[in-house]
Amino acid sequence: MKRRLLGAMLVVCGVPAFAHAGVIDEARKAEADAMQAWTAWGGEVGVRWNRPLLELLGLTVEPVAEQRLARSNARRHEWFALRDSGGLRFIVRNGALQRFSEGSLQMRGGYQLRLRDGSRIDLRELTLRVRSGDPRIIDLVGADGRAWFYTDRLMFELVDGKRRLAIQAADVRMAPELARRLGRADAAHQEVADLALTTQVHVEGSDAAIAGVCSPYPWPGVAVPEAPGETYQADLFMQNFSISSVDCMSCDGVAGNDGTIAWAPSSTLRNNVNNGTLQPTVSGDPLGTSTAPYTATIRWQQMFTGNVDPYANDQHPYLIWNLYRINADGSIEQIGRSGVKHAFLTVNGGCLDSCNDPHILGRGCSDTYGTFNNDSPGDMGPRSEIVPAKGIWGRCGSIWDADCNGSPSDNGNDFWTQRMKVRESQVAATLHPGASYIMDSWYLARDDINIYNSMATLTGTPNYASGIWNFSGQGNYKLGPAIDRWVNPAAPGANAMNTELVAPEGHAKVAVKATDLGGGNWRYDYAVMNFDFARALMQPADGSGPNPRVLGNRGFDRFAIPLPTSAVVVSTSFSNGTHDAADPWTVDRAADQLAWVAPAGASLDWGTLYSFSVTLAAAPTQGASALRVAEAGTPAAYEVATLVPDVVDPNDVIFENGFEASP
Repeated sequence: MKRRLLGAMLVVCGVPAFAHAGVIDEARKAEADAMQAWTAWGGEVGVRWNRPLLELLGLTVEPVAEQRLARSNARRHEWFALRDSGGLRFIVRNGALQRFSEGSLQMRGGYQLRLRDGSRIDLRELTLRVRSGDPRIIDLVGADGRAWFYTDRLMFELVDGKRRLAIQAADVRMAPELARRLGRADAAHQEVADLALTTQVHVEGSDAAIAGVCSPYPWPGVAVPEAPGETYQADLFMQNFSISSVDCMSCDGVAGNDGTIAWAPSSTLRNNVNNGTLQPTVSGDPLGTSTAPYTATIRWQQMFTGNVDPYANDQHPYLIWNLYRINADGSIEQIGRSGVKHAFLTVNGGCLDSCNDPHILGRGCSDTYGTFNNDSPGDMGPRSEIVPAKGIWGRCGSIWDADCNGSPSDNGNDFWTQRMKVRESQVAATLHPGASYIMDSWYLARDDINIYNSMATLTGTPNYASGIWNFSGQGNYKLGPAIDRWVNPAAPGANAMNTELVAPEGHAKVAVKATDLGGGNWRYDYAVMNFDFARALMQPADGSGPNPRVLGNRGFDRFAIPLPTSAVVVSTSFSNGTHDAADPWTVDRAADQLAWVAPAGASLDWGTLYSFSVTLAAAPTQGASALRVAEAGTPAAYEVATLVPDVVDPNDVIFENGFEASP
């Protein structure tokens, strides 16, 4: 029954039912050929309103919610009972939902919303109703019979011994009619809440198991039965994403408050499609085709729900996002960084092969984590708990399990703790004329063979209107990192270079643009992007087993280029993306190097870009930079090729007679 309903609910998300091939056992598929009608009824519904955002849009959720239940959950929904009468009825064939046929569910109690003009919208006895003509949408209908909101991007699974359907998260969007009533047409379809649902499930017809048993499970490293010598490999793609505003604290458009902006993505991933031949997973993109001929399934286990194969723990992917500003002078800065979103299940949409498990991503399967799902403080933690190159989360000692007893506790986050926070002064056009902006979003999955197709970027323009900063004009979607958009490693252009560091401990890139300022002076703008490099300290040392603990995951604490001490430096600069220039790295001119050194305890860690600049009278030439690792070990530093100032040291001058100068 579990496999059937998961397949069925895929149509809610607007994706087709999946096929089965390869390792999928189809022996019992014929048993489920007949049409069946299933019904979801009763249970409870939870809502997590983004109250500050609604206030900015002119809508207040009244503080008293009638008949609210005492129940709570990690995602901080407010819960209400659903009436047992009615239900959502849908047609099922071969375990996949063909269409919703009819139905609705009704909440007991609920909310009243107050508009700025004093009028109210009554959401008590709210009805969740399948939209006529579009079964992907569930409308939220008020007491007046109008659909003021609707839901999409449902995340669902069967729980409690396969007797209940659980929608763990679904974006709630403002309907255009409500946006017009508020006088905010720009807010139509804006995500304003998150919805959860648990219902009883009634199955009519045979309860036979359907296709979808994997034998063997195609985990990373498992031998491919039909291809001797080949193994399955994990390769996860960021198929698309978009960015929405989720809050704006004290924002006034840089009239004096310098408020704090929060943006979050709706991110859609897709697993590699290959099954013996190389085919594009994301069409039309140079990074869109995997080099892995056989696709591994990816474990997607919710934290604290058991120690399962193939890693004997609650392994799952992680999502982060960042904002970059390319300044008018051509330099780049990373000005916003999120915490880590911990994934908890996958709906496995549009699959080519699937083991029909909501905690395993199958071949060609896609999944979308919506904006408010990603903005859930209950699922977000600090980057310091992750060993990025290995994809290991240190559950022991984490903000959820400080005493390592294996039971989750409140993580202590408020709604702002792990958000990507950007100050108005960092994006205001009046303060940064001529600047352009890039947003990225990327997944980390254990054993992923290519980190660069798991991340993507798009461009947009921060735009302020009536208390909210939007990221307008989003476009130019492209797989790969932001630093590659700044300097294309394949075609860097004149006086530019972008070089990758590949090490067992992770990946980083050093990019540079050298600009001729005239009069013999050149400015060198360096960007160092640490993707997933960390000299990790773990217990146990390899991070194996059910109780890994991350003691440290620091990256680099010194960046240096060769420069004789005799060279005259006109100016230097440094940016770590903070709005107030906190924790600056200091300049050191020792040992014929120009170095930027981190303050005690600080480092350039994973998912982070820092910027360094120097101006002096020397044209560029080929050379090497040095990145010192913050933790002790071997090697102590890595060299990365780059462009450096071509300064002639007087002590190295060769005289006309062919002899070098004396020391």
